[in-house]
Amino acid sequence: MLEVSLVQKIVAWVPPVLFAITVHEVAHGWIAARLGDKTALMLGRLTLNPVKHIDPVGTILVPGLLMLMQSGFLFGWAKPVPVTWQNLKHPKRDMALVAAAGPGANLLMALGWALVIRLGLQLGDTGLALLFMGTAGIFINTILMVLNLLPLPPLDGGRVMTGLLPGPLAWKFSRIEPYGFMILLALLVTGVLGKIMWPVISLVMGALGLVSGLPARDFQQVLFTLLGI
Repeated sequence: MLEVSLVQKIVAWVPPVLFAITVHEVAHGWIAARLGDKTALMLGRLTLNPVKHIDPVGTILVPGLLMLMQSGFLFGWAKPVPVTWQNLKHPKRDMALVAAAGPGANLLMALGWALVIRLGLQLGDTGLALLFMGTAGIFINTILMVLNLLPLPPLDGGRVMTGLLPGPLAWKFSRIEPYGFMILLALLVTGVLGKIMWPVISLVMGALGLVSGLPARDFQQVLFTLLGI
C-alpha cells in the first residue's frame, strides 16, 4: 500500500491541473488566430503563463476542495479565451475547429504524461515523483477531454455539434447554451453524468496506461492513492 502525504499529493496534482486547463485554453486561442481571429493574441492570452488564465474559482477553489474532500472526481476550468467569431474566415466551421482544439490539446497532454510515467519507471525509485505526476496528468486530462466533448453547449462538444448541424438545427441547438450549466449540474447530482463519462474515461485511461508501460493494476493503485480512495 502506497503512503503519500498531503504535500506530496499537492505537488503531484498542481502542475498537471495547471497545464491541463492552461494549454486547453491556449489551444482554443491559437487555432482561432490561425483561422483569422487575433483577439486572444492581442489580449496576451496566447501564453503558457498560468497566471494569465487562472480563474480563482475554477482553477483553485473547486479542484482544491474536491481534492481535500477526496471525492474521487477532480476537474476545474480556466478563464475562457475570447474568440470573436465574426473575424473567422468560415465562422460556423471554424468555431467547431476552435472548440475541438481544447479537448485535442488535453489528449496530447495525456499522451505526454504517459511518456513521463515511462521515464519514471526507467529511473526506478528516483522516478516515483514522475510516476505520481504522470498518473495525475493522465487522469485530469482524460476527464477534461471527455467532459468537454459532451454535446452540450457551452461545452466544446456542444460548439462542435453546432458547427456540424445544418443552419436551422444549429440555431435551435445553440439556444440550449444558457441552460447548459444547470443541465450539467443536474446530470452530475443525479449520477447520470458519471454513467455517461466513466466508461469512456476508463477506456481512454486504459489505452494511455498501455502507452505508459505501467501495469493496469499498479496504475489504478497509484491513482486511488492520489485521490485518497
